Amino acid sequence: MQRTTAEGRGPVRYGPPAPQPGLPVLPELLSVLTAAAGRTAAEPAGGGPAVREAACRHWGRRGLPTAPQDVAAGPGAPALLLALLAAHGGDVLLPRPCPAWWTPQVRMLGRRAYHVPTPAECGGVPDPYALLETVRRVRAEGGDPRVLLLSAADDPTATVPPPDMLREACEAAESAGLFVVSDESWRDTVHRPRETLVLSPAEMLPDGAAVLVDLAGALLPASWPAAVLRFPDTPRGTWLRARTLDVLTATGALVAGPVAAAAAHALDEPDAVAGRAWAEAALHGAVAAAAHRELLAAGALARPPQAGRHLYADLGPLRAGLARQGVGDAMELEDWLGARLGVPTPGGQRFADELGALRVRLSTGPLLGATPQERLAALHARDPLGLPHVRRALDLLGSTLGGLA
Repeated sequence: MQRTTAEGRGPVRYGPPAPQPGLPVLPELLSVLTAAAGRTAAEPAGGGPAVREAACRHWGRRGLPTAPQDVAAGPGAPALLLALLAAHGGDVLLPRPCPAWWTPQVRMLGRRAYHVPTPAECGGVPDPYALLETVRRVRAEGGDPRVLLLSAADDPTATVPPPDMLREACEAAESAGLFVVSDESWRDTVHRPRETLVLSPAEMLPDGAAVLVDLAGALLPASWPAAVLRFPDTPRGTWLRARTLDVLTATGALVAGPVAAAAAHALDEPDAVAGRAWAEAALHGAVAAAAHRELLAAGALARPPQAGRHLYADLGPLRAGLARQGVGDAMELEDWLGARLGVPTPGGQRFADELGALRVRLSTGPLLGATPQERLAALHARDPLGLPHVRRALDLLGSTLGGLA
């Protein structure tokens, strides 16, 4: 997250990136990319057969049978979501908080974004009653809400909506006539997959939900942009996919050939890829749980992290101590905490949260170490929390917050 001047707060180009794993590229994936580096033919708009068929197998293993003609691939989730929203039309409803890049996409298209509070138990989905009331109010005021964005595994809150809560949100969306887009990029980063059930809205609304997966969530490095989008197997879904491909073509949003080869390989989840994804999720889960304990010990609040490489902290109970440091809102908290921890700590205002709420997203990647060697040591350690460099990073977090009590 970069800034050039103090006045540069908030522009999209300075927004926070998604939390990174902090680990070197898997050698097997590097070999696949290298072998395909000589490809000169461009991938077609929406991706070639190999990556789309691999995406079908990927979703099939997760209980979502999919045909290649219902899939589109693009150079990252933002490019695909922008094309989909442009193709669909209408205003968009989003949970509050939500990923930092969602709202700018909606507004860049000239659409209106309406944020709906999330339930106390989790992020990623709107409270169903608040959703229905928001739709009613917006339509009464002349708005045109047609799309609901949600996360089956959430950035920024690192939570997974319980199945009953997700079902209620989907039922509310269906009754309100909303098309659901489910960002499931973090689905395969669940820390304890045997204990946490992740469902997709496409299972509940097979004719009314699209599924978006950015491979940078669990399978590829962010520097190799690739994502896949699953459309409903309906005439409307076919029409929407065709319109989406038109937008991808017009904007030149195509997957690079070598990256498409790596994406197809990763989507098939061979043992090395699946093993690395599982090990990464377990490592970040252990570190996130330890960071969560430091937050609670200092008097801060946070939902227990369940997925991803981050957690979302509410430092409201430490407001008096922060005020003594000249911190009165999330923007000032972002600067103050980031300077003391030495890593970006984007404030809640980045995620459409209230500016006055003292909330930040903390990434676990920087807690793994400062060098590739330290991070790999954490990945392979039987007890990563016992490593000196991991312990020092956690102690720094605890002492920084502890001094505010």
